[in-house]
Amino acid sequence: MPTLSDLVDLLHGWYPPETAGDGDAVGLVAGHPEAEVRRVMFAVDPVQPVADEAAEWDADLLVVHHPLFLTPVHGVPATTPKGRTLHTLAEAGCGLLTAHTNADRATHGVSEALAQTLGLTGLRPITANADQPLAKLTTYVPSADAERVREALAEAGAGRIGDYDHASFSTGGEGRFRPLPGADPAVGSVGELETVGETRIEVVLPRSRRTPVVAAMLAAHPYEEPAYDLVDLLDPGTAEAGMGRVGEVEPTTLADFAATVSRALPETHHGVRVAGDPDRPVRRVAVCGGSGDFLLDRVLGLDVDVYLTSDLRHHRASEFLEWGGPALVDVAHWAAEWTWLPVVEGLVRERLGDTVETRVSTLDTDPWTFRP
Repeated sequence: MPTLSDLVDLLHGWYPPETAGDGDAVGLVAGHPEAEVRRVMFAVDPVQPVADEAAEWDADLLVVHHPLFLTPVHGVPATTPKGRTLHTLAEAGCGLLTAHTNADRATHGVSEALAQTLGLTGLRPITANADQPLAKLTTYVPSADAERVREALAEAGAGRIGDYDHASFSTGGEGRFRPLPGADPAVGSVGELETVGETRIEVVLPRSRRTPVVAAMLAAHPYEEPAYDLVDLLDPGTAEAGMGRVGEVEPTTLADFAATVSRALPETHHGVRVAGDPDRPVRRVAVCGGSGDFLLDRVLGLDVDVYLTSDLRHHRASEFLEWGGPALVDVAHWAAEWTWLPVVEGLVRERLGDTVETRVSTLDTDPWTFRP
């Protein structure tokens, strides 16, 4: 039977906490890492009705999207709403784990699940995650010493690309120099022009390893004054993960697309709000699960017909439309993000099989409860 620590490792593997936004509160909130986990429940909001459902179902872990403690607190007495929620889970022996903006950005994450629920294909992020910042080191070594220098670079952390290490590129050539008075050359004599058969070695490395990698190269290099250059590499913007998603649907109109959205998402009193010409042709769509008005300026420059998200504010939406950009579709925050729950449940079931039971909460925790 898996432990809570096993579940945390799985979920953090799919939704790394280090990819969460600044100040976000993600990861394990409550629970003993060595506790056995038989039942896992998934929900959007860590609110009292959800905690009650988890406790009544005898869940061992509740995985939620929204943080229970997004803002700091000084205590969690059961006399407060958040305290009651946490105490309900703790007294039932149920752990709590949050995957918030780290799940928003990820593959198999919130925006991707929303896009797939709406039938979008050919998905890519609106803004791709930055890959690990890299640099490239190039140096020139007497060919007889090239293997020793390559090995020193690899041991210092250079030349790792994905699931490969010791990666480098080498080409042969001639190095030319003349040692001056005061030099102690490894090859050649002071005052005489020297030509040496050399190997040009190129390796990539994390920028965070620049200092130790260069130090290792200098220590292994036979020359008193090695020639080298070190340059930072630009991020290519090709990561599959990132904020929001852009994709395509079968040709339709804005009115018909909005109707499809209404049918595809869980029903709420908020419903679906649309800004734009009902007859506008729709082929390319951008979406962002949750509050997405922070992406409006980015979306304005995209070749899309519709932007679907939640919590659009009056002035931002009005100004966006004045620029003649895509139509807007505003859906309930809870409904958009609920689409992720069956996805993460499926990942857990696929990995752990029948060693755990899973459940997706269908409680509507959207705060808007009726329209007059």
